[in-house]
Amino acid sequence: MKAKNSNAKADKEALYKMSEAERAAIGKCLLRSESTAPVRFKIAKNQNAVEIEPDHPDAVVGHALTMNTFGSTDREFCAGMMRQLVNANATGEKIDEGGLNYMVSIINGIEPRDQVEAMLAAQMAAVHVASMNFARRLERATTSHELDGYDRAFNKLTRTFTTQMEALKRYRGRGEQKITNAAVARTNVIPLAGVDDSEKRAAAAGGRR
Repeated sequence: MKAKNSNAKADKEALYKMSEAERAAIGKCLLRSESTAPVRFKIAKNQNAVEIEPDHPDAVVGHALTMNTFGSTDREFCAGMMRQLVNANATGEKIDEGGLNYMVSIINGIEPRDQVEAMLAAQMAAVHVASMNFARRLERATTSHELDGYDRAFNKLTRTFTTQMEALKRYRGRGEQKITNAAVARTNVIPLAGVDDSEKRAAAAGGRR
């Protein structure tokens, strides 16, 4: 009976024809997966200590992906960021591995370019998770006191997230503006030596006589 059901399912899947929009979505998904290199972490207990390591078959590549996620090659900074993320996903002695990797994936998606952006991205991840927790509590609230408290907390968190997004945009925009200004300055460089335009025109006119 089980084999018959499996064959029926396979036949149904074989008959399905994807739409153009679905094919395009799959293509975008493949391109995005090829252009990103996410990092995941695994939690292991070594006697009384808890070890957090990149979940990658090659340790060197795993640590490189970690540094890329945090936009820094400073090992101490990356280790500190991981400790803070672990603490944010710890309840007593238990660490939520799924929650930790979810927050890391948020940071990786923001693509920090330096330590300031990495810290802001981590804060944004924490605020987002907290806001969703309060959204769940707000949905399950049964008293007016709970409704008011959860509603205020949820609104504060979502406003904070918006402010963080604007701060990230301004910070990145400042860096892009510096690059643009430098490029403009290079195109407007005036030679310190050589013949100016008026001298060139006079020489050309004299040559035509």
